[in-house]
Amino acid sequence: MKKHHDMIPLGDSAVLIRFGHMIRESIHHQVYAAAMHIENNPFPGFKECVPSFNSVSIHYDLLKLPQVQGARSSFEAVCSLLNELLAEMKPETERAPVIVDIPVCYGGEYGPDLETVAVLNGLTPEEVVDIHCGKDYLIYAIGFTPGFPYVGGMSERISAPRKKTPTLKVPPGSVGIAGNQTGIYPLETPGGWQIIGRTPLELFLPDQYPPTLLQGGQYIRFYQIDRMEFMFLKGGGA
Repeated sequence: MKKHHDMIPLGDSAVLIRFGHMIRESIHHQVYAAAMHIENNPFPGFKECVPSFNSVSIHYDLLKLPQVQGARSSFEAVCSLLNELLAEMKPETERAPVIVDIPVCYGGEYGPDLETVAVLNGLTPEEVVDIHCGKDYLIYAIGFTPGFPYVGGMSERISAPRKKTPTLKVPPGSVGIAGNQTGIYPLETPGGWQIIGRTPLELFLPDQYPPTLLQGGQYIRFYQIDRMEFMFLKGGGA
């Protein structure tokens, strides 16, 4: 793998590998390819990789690092080990994208802010739903709360500002919009996103491995369901 990255120290036990300064799918594919290669070929002291939009942080045990000839610090030692790993990487082969279908009941009690988003953009609620369901969204990272997907690519035609006063309790499964972002609340938390619908799927699965339904590098595809379908998929609960 040719060097198209920078390495930045994160304290004394982590390194950030940055592959660019923009949010692009091509850059993100490099991020996940590097993270997978490092996880599959860990160096002594390696603990975990944490991928993000255009970078991946590598966490390690300072006391378990091997001696690296010429390295004057642990940071230089880790950079040397990581550069060796990245140089071994073969060009990424084209892979079929993993698409996770997310059923959503839009509007009404499950999407109280759908009308607001529609009015702000001069659209009907039905048009907002059509646009929201009209493409696949790449998951760049999981964070904020366990299982929350940070995705890219939402149409500016349905963008909406955050609420001036956050809602104290956003129900789990709520699908929201904030700016040009869309996402799903896995747990009941406070939040300022405009809630346009809700999915009956559980995103945080603490008794399973991995403990989240969604993973970085996958794609989300939203599709509309009605209230009866929501209740059926939820197992009879509202």
